[in-house]
Amino acid sequence: MLIEFTVGNYRSFREPVTLSMEAAKINSEDPEVDRNNLIHCEGHQDLLTSAAIYGANASGKSNLIQAMAFMRGFVTSSARESQAGDPISVSSFRLNTGYVKRPSFFEIIFTMERQLYRYGFEVNQELVTREWLYTTPTIREAALFTREGSIIIHNKRSFREGRNLADKTRPNALFLSVVAQFNGEIATKIIKWFRTVNIISGLEDVGYRSFTVSQYLDNMSYRDQIQKLICSLDVGIEKIAIEKVASDKVEFPKEMPEELKKLLIDSPGEFVSVNTEHTVFDEMGQATGFVSFDLEDEESEGTQKLFSLSGPIIDTLQNGEILFVDEMEARLHPLLTQKLVGLFNSIDTNPKRAQIIFTTHDTNLLDKDLFRRDQIWFVEKDSTAASHLYSLAEFKIRNDKQYERNYLRGKFGAIPYLGDFFDLPLENADPKLEQDHAA
Repeated sequence: MLIEFTVGNYRSFREPVTLSMEAAKINSEDPEVDRNNLIHCEGHQDLLTSAAIYGANASGKSNLIQAMAFMRGFVTSSARESQAGDPISVSSFRLNTGYVKRPSFFEIIFTMERQLYRYGFEVNQELVTREWLYTTPTIREAALFTREGSIIIHNKRSFREGRNLADKTRPNALFLSVVAQFNGEIATKIIKWFRTVNIISGLEDVGYRSFTVSQYLDNMSYRDQIQKLICSLDVGIEKIAIEKVASDKVEFPKEMPEELKKLLIDSPGEFVSVNTEHTVFDEMGQATGFVSFDLEDEESEGTQKLFSLSGPIIDTLQNGEILFVDEMEARLHPLLTQKLVGLFNSIDTNPKRAQIIFTTHDTNLLDKDLFRRDQIWFVEKDSTAASHLYSLAEFKIRNDKQYERNYLRGKFGAIPYLGDFFDLPLENADPKLEQDHAA
């Protein structure tokens, strides 16, 4: 489970900021919110099932998700997908000359198999300048290894798997990744943990449709859960039907060029057809049967998104994993977004205590009956264009306050500054409109 994620000198984040999934010492007005939204950890402070991140456009919300994506990708691939001398695709804070050449900072604290770990590194576009891994077997934290430039020191008793691998670690690769390449037990488990961190975009959800289809076709449990989720969201769908169709049996659009049709038909393999079934009624309003719609051609973009995201969401819930979503609410009705978030904020639908962290503009979710104050986060840029991250729990307000109204009124910051549109110079402006505005 995720406890904390810290990033600094990365994109719009100049100084380190920390997203904490540790529960603050507060109580919700409704005890049921605490019961459903808290994860009780033996020997550790309670954690949170979800976190919603708000902020104006270009405030840096997406950069936080991208920071997690970079860390995950670099940890899982730096030892095998790059060569000596290859640049590292990290981006520092570029709006301050003192930070451009400084390394970016990444650190994550998490639990795995009831053990707490703290892992991090500093990196620029050329090399890894620092790296560290600590664990807390008892009360006191112990180092498994530390790295300063090319000097790597590993714990000879607790991290013997790192022996003789320092010389095999390239300057642009992580020591943890190298140890995992050589089948180190702890390192391999940590790499696998990073792979349980799922990161998706609510704006580019079509790319996850193939994952949902594969899960639907190959896993009966997932098939039932995906269908149950979509049908329960009241979009008029009674059933999902997915089938494989041979390439020579596919009906292509009439407007498709004949050369392209022939190329696809001659290509070996299968196409997947995704259809939704809707109830058909007679003139008296009585159900008479079903009609099948093609998901891509005949369903709304919102319904298509629901289908695409249902696979990653069900997979995360089923396995008790972690899901980061950028722009969660895009093309979804606010009540549907609330329903999806509610799946994580419920012991009944989230018994394995999966976690979701998402960015959003949907202020309807700013509800004390859905979130605790420590689950609501804000990103705001200062006058030097540097992003800052802070929680609603840092404000001294009562639990019965209306979070949405106070946020929109600017009491928590992290909202856009809107100038007066009528002050903009408009060519060929109607004098009567200008007089009415002045009045």
